[in-house]
Amino acid sequence: RNSTMVFLLAVLLAATLGAAAPHPRTGTRPNVVLYVADDLGWADVGYHGSNFPTPEIDRLAASGVRLERFYTYPQCSPTRSALLTGRFAFRLGTQHFATIMPGATAGIPREAETLAETLRAASYATAAIGKWHVGAASQTQLPLGRGFDSYVGYANGMCD
Repeated sequence: RNSTMVFLLAVLLAATLGAAAPHPRTGTRPNVVLYVADDLGWADVGYHGSNFPTPEIDRLAASGVRLERFYTYPQCSPTRSALLTGRFAFRLGTQHFATIMPGATAGIPREAETLAETLRAASYATAAIGKWHVGAASQTQLPLGRGFDSYVGYANGMCD
C-alpha cells in the first residue's frame, strides 16, 4: 500500500513530454490537475473497489490521465519533493527527511526546477492548495517562490 496515492499525474506529462502544446484540432491546451492524498491506499478509492464511495475522486480519475505506479517514499517530504520535480529524492537530498520539521532549512534545492515553474514558463496559470511540506525556511522555498501563482494552505506537515 502506497502512503501517497497519485490520481492525476498529468503534470509530469505536461512538463516532460510537451503535453502543454495546443490540441491540433481545438487549439486549446489541456488543464493539468495533480491530486495528491497522503496515507491513501490503493483500495481506498471507489474505482479500485473500495468499500466506501468516493464519487468525486472516481469522476476525476475517469476523465483524466491516471499514472498509478508512482512509487513513493514512506514519508511525505521526500515523496512530495520527488513528485514536484520529477527527480528522485536521493538526487534532491531530501531522502533522509522523514518529514521536514518546522524551523529546518531543508527543502527542494533551488537548482531543481519544479513542475509549477515549468508550467509557468509555458504560460500556464498555477495554483496549489493544501499541505506544502517541502521547505519553508525562506519565501523562496514556499509555493509562491517555486512557481505557483497562488497558494492557500499550510507550509509544514500539520496545522491545528
